[in-house]
Amino acid sequence: MAVALPVLSLSSTVRASSVDTEHRLPYNPHRTYPKKPDASVSALTTTLDKNTAKMSISDLLKRSISKDRHVEFADSYLGYETWLPSPPKVEKPRSVLNPASLAYIGDCIYELYARRHFLFPPLNIEEYNDRVMAVVRCEAQDAMLQKLMNDNILSQEERDVLRWGKNIGSSTKTKTKKRAGSPVYNRASSLETLVGYLYLTNAQRLDEIMEKIGFSTDTSTPLGEET
Repeated sequence: MAVALPVLSLSSTVRASSVDTEHRLPYNPHRTYPKKPDASVSALTTTLDKNTAKMSISDLLKRSISKDRHVEFADSYLGYETWLPSPPKVEKPRSVLNPASLAYIGDCIYELYARRHFLFPPLNIEEYNDRVMAVVRCEAQDAMLQKLMNDNILSQEERDVLRWGKNIGSSTKTKTKKRAGSPVYNRASSLETLVGYLYLTNAQRLDEIMEKIGFSTDTSTPLGEET
């Protein structure tokens, strides 16, 4: 006796794998891969973690452009009175803003100085990031603040702003604060507070202080000049 067997349909649905249905990026023959961190920058970063007191600011800010020229502050840059973004009009920042607000904008302005400093000679994007990151770390900011204090160039008003900004987020726990320690973190925050305060009140004085630290502030520097 014949047994009826089920007939499989030739039109059975084949379910595609999720791998086949996912969107694929277009092929890019010019794609590049991140370079390994520069050994000298890595060494500087390691030094920041181990011993802030022995940090060399000149090494952090070292460039290949000649510095054997007297720095003169120009009255304008490309037709503008200052190269920084125009600050909001605040007559008495300490009566309107708290220290955290000034440190917030000061952090941005400080990094802008760092990015401008390393713009020339040209580097690749990884090297730019490595150099800037080494300078904006709180350990580096602490060392730069110590340089300003040792050189005794800050006015009494500026020292008051530093003390005012020293206790920002004193109870806040962050990875950065845990790594560097509260004293270093607080001093770095006070420097950012001072930068924010001077940005709002006296941009030329801010330029003078950043130059004392070692940042390039001369608007007339020949950008292509190298040693």
